[in-house]
Amino acid sequence: MDRSDTRQLAPDSGRTRSRIMLAALLLGALAGADAQPPAQAGGEPRTQIEAAVAAAGSPPRGSAPDHGAAQALRAAYSGAGAAALWSRDGRPTSQAQLVLRELQRAASYGLEVQDYAPERIAALSPAPPTVTADAAHLAQFDVKLSLAALRFMSDLHYGRVDPAAAGFKLSATHQPLDLAASLIALARSADVSATIASFEPPFHHYAILKDALARYLSLAAHPQLTHLPAPPAGLKTGGSYAGAAALRSLLLALGDLPPASGAPAAPAVFDADLSSGVRTFQLRHGLTPDGVLGKATFAALTTPLAQRVRQIELTLERWRWLPPFQTPPIIVNIPQFRLFAFRTTEDRVADILQMDVIVGRVFPQMQTPVFEADMRYLVFRPYWDVPYSITNKELLPKIRANPAYLATQHLEIVRGQQDSSPTVAPTPENLEALAKGALRLRQLPGEDNALGLVKFIFPNSYNVYLHSTPAHQLFQESRRAFSHGCIRVSDPVALAEHVLKGAPGDWTREKIEATMHEGSSPVRVNLAQPINVLILYGTALATEAGPTMFFDDIYGYDKRLERQLGLAPLH
Repeated sequence: MDRSDTRQLAPDSGRTRSRIMLAALLLGALAGADAQPPAQAGGEPRTQIEAAVAAAGSPPRGSAPDHGAAQALRAAYSGAGAAALWSRDGRPTSQAQLVLRELQRAASYGLEVQDYAPERIAALSPAPPTVTADAAHLAQFDVKLSLAALRFMSDLHYGRVDPAAAGFKLSATHQPLDLAASLIALARSADVSATIASFEPPFHHYAILKDALARYLSLAAHPQLTHLPAPPAGLKTGGSYAGAAALRSLLLALGDLPPASGAPAAPAVFDADLSSGVRTFQLRHGLTPDGVLGKATFAALTTPLAQRVRQIELTLERWRWLPPFQTPPIIVNIPQFRLFAFRTTEDRVADILQMDVIVGRVFPQMQTPVFEADMRYLVFRPYWDVPYSITNKELLPKIRANPAYLATQHLEIVRGQQDSSPTVAPTPENLEALAKGALRLRQLPGEDNALGLVKFIFPNSYNVYLHSTPAHQLFQESRRAFSHGCIRVSDPVALAEHVLKGAPGDWTREKIEATMHEGSSPVRVNLAQPINVLILYGTALATEAGPTMFFDDIYGYDKRLERQLGLAPLH
């Protein structure tokens, strides 16, 4: 699912569990150290390690935030008494070899192998590893491996980019990681893989997306899969298509066609099996599931699989910005046009209420922002306080052209900012004051109110909120970017029932519906406790059922993150 379909999703015990795991690993490592203290490289004085640490500085990070790696390096070797962390009796430890292997496999984590230079570090290691190296040579190996491991741990835990620099307004503090203690734990770990896993986000959907990455890395090794000839105009099921066999191979490889479908009797025909496979593909890519090779579907089918890998990598990066959930959140993934309301802090589908949403248009001034805030109350039968930009640019010209427009649209001009503020007549003087922002425009509560019959408020600097809508037909569209920035929900009754659990007043579904449709004045209801709302952006989402979903980069945030990570665009 963009703390960003992409905290899109972790247990409230996640923070505690991570600390317990790291503490256990560190205690185990220290216990092992007590039983077998590290020896000095080749028995030489510790000054070789001290000199290497002093000369090391910080690991190169480009524009990535520095979480104190240089200080952690000094603290780790100081805590170890300037002893080598990655060698024993002049030879690399098994932990060193395993960490080097993981650095060489950085792509499987959605990271860049060259950021950690494992080949250069391995070149400093004795070859074969059974050979004893001199102290100065081994000290360089030891400290460089520590620097690479520090960057690797930091990248996995915090991400490589400051979320604020990527346009994500995240107010909650990320769970801190003691890099020095973590480095020692990793160097002495009896289970290197488990120790590395403890640095990663504790979300289920992060883990299954990382699994999907491995599959798509394998698929991307066969770029010819997406080389399809353009279909003839108006191609229908049963029609001739020269690319039918190649399309079948692609759909089989992606899992959109079952293996049992086999080879058709007429291999150059777009048959019913292919149409069914295309429909499954369309569902995974946020396209209208009509089973037809239209322009948008063909573009998605021929998108290089390396680009799908990149989408997964960028979404994994955004996952790393999120601390564990302390309470069940509500998440909106912008490019997926989907809302997820958690019943627990676990990101499991069975515990999540889901619904379609409509988000802001692609124009910069109308895009839905990426941020988080706490929902505190909702309002049934709300007024719509028309934003000044909409009043001035869109509605005032209509009002001036047709004096009856106000009445037909149930609009009124108001002096003051309260619901109880007095209304004024649409005189030329008042219309001029409205144009200058001295008066404001609002729409009366009712079935045709632009906000529908309920709005969900999480105070924020963008003045963005969730609300219902009278334009229900727009939810039939697959690409739902139609609003001025706020988010319209497809099932407002279910969402109200979800957020009002525990609130005073026994808010049953029947009472909610009655309050929405009866009366003429707004009704505010405070939540029993705040609910964290995360408006996120992820263009790849792994599902628990198996398929991986991909969505268009409607706001260009993937391209922006690529630039910040220094990645060459693939499109």
